[in-house]
Amino acid sequence: MLPAHLRNLARAESEVRIHVQGQVTQRSVLDALEARYPMLRGTIRDHVTQRRRPFVRFFACEEDLSHEPPDAPLPEPVATGAEPFMVVGAMAGG
Repeated sequence: MLPAHLRNLARAESEVRIHVQGQVTQRSVLDALEARYPMLRGTIRDHVTQRRRPFVRFFACEEDLSHEPPDAPLPEPVATGAEPFMVVGAMAGG
C-alpha cells in the first residue's frame, strides 16, 4: 500500500500487487516496486545509500518494521500476499 502522494506520482491504486523473486524482504519488495514504477526511485529510499527516507515508515501485520534490517524476512502473511506491506508517510509536528 502506498501513501497518496506516491500513488499520484506512480499513477497507481492505493494497493499495488508486485511479484518478488526469492526471499521477501523490505529490500526485495522495494526493489520490485521501483522496477515496476521507476518514477518512485529515490522517493522511498535514498538513491545512493538505499536507506529509508525520513518521514517514511513501513508497517505490516500491525507492526512498525521501519527500523528492521532491510534484508530481514518479512512476516509470512506478507510473503504470501495475505497481508499488505504498507509504506506510510509519517507526520511530524505537534
